[in-house]
Amino acid sequence: MQKIYRSLLAALVISSVSTGVSAKEVTVMISGGFKAALEKLAPQFEAKSGDNIILVSGPSMGKTPQAIPARLARGENADVVIMVGDALKNLEKDNWLQPGSRVELADSPIGMVVKQGDPKPNIKNEADLRNTLLQAKSIAYSDSASGRYVSSQLFNKLGIGDQMKEKAHMIERIPVASEVAKGKYALGFQQVSELLPVSGVTFIGELPEDVQYITRFAGAVTAKAEQRQEGKALLDFLSSVEAQNTIRATGMRPVKAELPVKQPDTVQ
Repeated sequence: MQKIYRSLLAALVISSVSTGVSAKEVTVMISGGFKAALEKLAPQFEAKSGDNIILVSGPSMGKTPQAIPARLARGENADVVIMVGDALKNLEKDNWLQPGSRVELADSPIGMVVKQGDPKPNIKNEADLRNTLLQAKSIAYSDSASGRYVSSQLFNKLGIGDQMKEKAHMIERIPVASEVAKGKYALGFQQVSELLPVSGVTFIGELPEDVQYITRFAGAVTAKAEQRQEGKALLDFLSSVEAQNTIRATGMRPVKAELPVKQPDTVQ
């Protein structure tokens, strides 16, 4: 009986050790827009694959040292990058990515927040949005794709570019909503998926469709990835039908993934 017990114990130990050895750490550099979705989806992927996801956060672009291109340029390791699609294209041109590894993940609209407890302005249409911006004491926008659109195109589309010069401010690296929550700015604009996770603010809504700007998020395996297969498996999971409800819940619009076609039974 003791021999049987010892044999079972040894088998369990060996199984435990082999499982630990086979588990891989998949390092993902990710910008804020898709981060909330990945944080919710990571446990599902880890449970299915047995691998562990390590998140490294940074903007898709900009001058801050935390930006993903800057991290890669100074030699930081990553197996996967998930970021704004246009910025990902630049990394591909500079040979930072595995050729053909890009996977489309989600589209992210821009929204607006105010500090919790403040009056809720109306931005249902273009005229309402223009009026809200003109009446606001201060405005904050990000240093990434959404902020570039707000500062260089949105204000001009609304015909209020000159009026915004003194009261609109770019926020580097940190979430725009966190600064609005502190009362530093009256209005905050950023991708909806980056606004929703922040406490202390009220989400007002998305920009009206006629002046909306959609940012595509995509991922790819890096050229120097140590865990290439695991990285590809993660991207396949994030782009699957299984992940779509979570992506929607975090304020994004999933890129359409088709359900697998069931093949008809073959008649023998």
